[in-house]
Amino acid sequence: MSRRRAREMVLRTLYKMDIKRHWTSGEIEAAEKNGEKIPEDVKIFFHKVTDGVIAHRQSIDRLIEKCSEHWKVDRMSAVDRNILRMAVFELQHCIDVPAKVTINEAVELGKRYNSEESASFINALLDRIAKQELNRDPEKEA
Repeated sequence: MSRRRAREMVLRTLYKMDIKRHWTSGEIEAAEKNGEKIPEDVKIFFHKVTDGVIAHRQSIDRLIEKCSEHWKVDRMSAVDRNILRMAVFELQHCIDVPAKVTINEAVELGKRYNSEESASFINALLDRIAKQELNRDPEKEA
């Protein structure tokens, strides 16, 4: 459950940075200033993914565009594009997390923050990236 919470915080942070076009993190610090108690494992995962997406955003975006059919990253909704960025980073750099878990969590975020249609798009694209580009089969890693 704590990684789910961290992923939601990552999504909010990436969304804010994307809209403002200012790529620096601060969600955890802002939450703690407001009196929210953030568990250490959430902080660690949050920083790993947020900082990783910031550092690798251009290569992540290229990979997303390569695997999406006729879609440029900047034409995707800001929510979808940032869910995809987060999930692609996780698929590439968080090998301890099964690909199926990463994809399922991204799909759930898509449903929660956008739509069923968005969730289907996210699922298909992440499955393609995992299998074709990263040689990770979500069904075999579960």
